[in-house]
Amino acid sequence: MKVISSKDRAFKAAVKRITSRSNLQSGAVETAAKTILKAVERGGDTAVIRYTKKFDRVSLKPSQFRISPEQLKEAYYQIRKEEGDALRYAAQRITAFHERQRTKTWMYQDNGATLGQVVMPIDAVGLYVPGGKAVYPSSVLMSAIPAKVAGVKRVVMCTPAPKGGISPYLLVAADIAGVDEVYRIGGVQALAAMAYGTKSIARVDKIVGPGNIYVATAKRLLYGTVGIDMIAGPSELLVIADEAANPSHVAADLLCEAEHDEEARVYLVTTSDRLAKEVTRQIQEQLKKLKREKIVARSIARHAVALIVGSMEEAIELANEIAPEHLELSVDRPFDYLEKVRHAGALFLGRYTPPAVADYVAGPNHVLPTGGTARFFSPLSFDDYVKKSNIIAYTKEELAKVKDHVSRIAQMEGLDAHAKSVESRHS
Repeated sequence: MKVISSKDRAFKAAVKRITSRSNLQSGAVETAAKTILKAVERGGDTAVIRYTKKFDRVSLKPSQFRISPEQLKEAYYQIRKEEGDALRYAAQRITAFHERQRTKTWMYQDNGATLGQVVMPIDAVGLYVPGGKAVYPSSVLMSAIPAKVAGVKRVVMCTPAPKGGISPYLLVAADIAGVDEVYRIGGVQALAAMAYGTKSIARVDKIVGPGNIYVATAKRLLYGTVGIDMIAGPSELLVIADEAANPSHVAADLLCEAEHDEEARVYLVTTSDRLAKEVTRQIQEQLKKLKREKIVARSIARHAVALIVGSMEEAIELANEIAPEHLELSVDRPFDYLEKVRHAGALFLGRYTPPAVADYVAGPNHVLPTGGTARFFSPLSFDDYVKKSNIIAYTKEELAKVKDHVSRIAQMEGLDAHAKSVESRHS
């Protein structure tokens, strides 16, 4: 991991590279994604079969797309009891947290006008659960449970199935979370099938969940045909640590995030030159003991950097500029800085709050904005699974009180039909 001080000439360039990391667009990727989307829109199941065979090397018939309820139940026999217990515990925690986010339909009276908002669940939501380098039952729980809390009637899950099989952990998580339909389809073709609908897979209204650059690009292209949650990029962690932080803990947390894939971004911002050097040493030592050593090593070599600043105030401002997915404050009195942090997907406060606890069992959602989009995006939540309609109801008498204001504003905009629609009720 590179160590750069704010006094070094390279500091500004390093910060610029970090803050410009969100450019996930690629002409070649977009062209490929468009081709697949159009093919599935036109060809339906036939195109899904073709691309599944091409990318996952699996030959499926439409009747084999969906995992049956019996197969979901059989998956429990393929995992240990304590593993199922851990998933159920996580599900309870996630449910409890998202139930606190509930909002209800509300109305109020303003003289002769009734105003308010109807809150209703989206009819059908599609979950994309990535596969390949790792298995993510936690992502199934995090994506599906808020949908069920919100009252979504139809929750559909698509996930790649290399060699035709899906991890029993994913299937058990889907069953625990109440997923209604599970399909062994991944990649852009899965998003297209959910967005456009095929003979075998009915269309959904919104698609949520992370994926690789092809999945992210396809979600962006499909926005408008369906709703989406956000465009997720590589995982990120920024640790702000003071001189009293435990370098072994900081290194372990950075390695935890780098474990996701080679493009994961991990950063350390500290006021201590000694800590930065010791964390770097710890990373090299701990790295050798990891099962995914090669993946982590590539992430660290490509993207990891330790930035040394002059004060905690500078560290917080730098974090706001970077707007990381995960922000850990391994400092004394972390809550003192809470209101100063403006941009972060999730905050981990104190010496004993590793990001891994929130990845799995804390309860808050781990689907978070990446690439600096924490400046304007929020974590996946109850709100992503509902939609709202405004309520407006005027009496004849109340409309008479406001008709002149309506007419004047309509005339300002040159829209006389707007004025006449109100005036016609009092002519």
